Amino acid sequence: MASPCTQRHSSNSSLLFVSVALILFMLSAGCASWSWAGEVSPSVKILVTYHSLSGGTERMAEAVVEGAKSVPNTVVVLKRVGVVTAEDLFSSDAVIVGSPVYWSNMSGEVKTFFDNWQFKFGVFPEFKMKNKVGAAFATGGQVSSGKEVTMLTILAAMLGNQMIVVSGGGAFGASATTEGDSQGIDKRELADARDLGQRVADVAKLISRISSK
Repeated sequence: MASPCTQRHSSNSSLLFVSVALILFMLSAGCASWSWAGEVSPSVKILVTYHSLSGGTERMAEAVVEGAKSVPNTVVVLKRVGVVTAEDLFSSDAVIVGSPVYWSNMSGEVKTFFDNWQFKFGVFPEFKMKNKVGAAFATGGQVSSGKEVTMLTILAAMLGNQMIVVSGGGAFGASATTEGDSQGIDKRELADARDLGQRVADVAKLISRISSK
């Protein structure tokens, strides 16, 4: 027979799962930004991290930050993947990762970043990123260059760490075609990046509010 503590933990986990599913359904149904109906919006911290050589992914990252900051009481940290620390990860309520497309996959620097979750930061086996919100964005030189595959590999790494992944700006996240130059990113793609940042902030706040009860 399960102990009362085990039963309570199972009940709380089930409640969180159902609540998050309802939240994501409401947001996908058209509630672009959650109204707190007079309540104080909880403060959340979002880490936006990326790798960029030509400047395209960095430009998208800055737009993601703009979108996240548009949600009240949201603290946003913008860092390149190579300088992210364990404290950056564990103190964040959400992590948004961006990568250029290298041979239809995330760049080596972004892959090393995820590898560091285990070998440098000790995320596993305690699943220290569990129930944090995760999202992805990508840039590629051509229209069909593997941007969706790249975002899916990023999201897969997050799912493997029991994070709650969300999309925004597109089916799997925000993406842009750079044509080898950051100036190739158009206004619609930057708007998608802002939408992604806003949606992650909205979902992170809702989960934070549920978890605090």
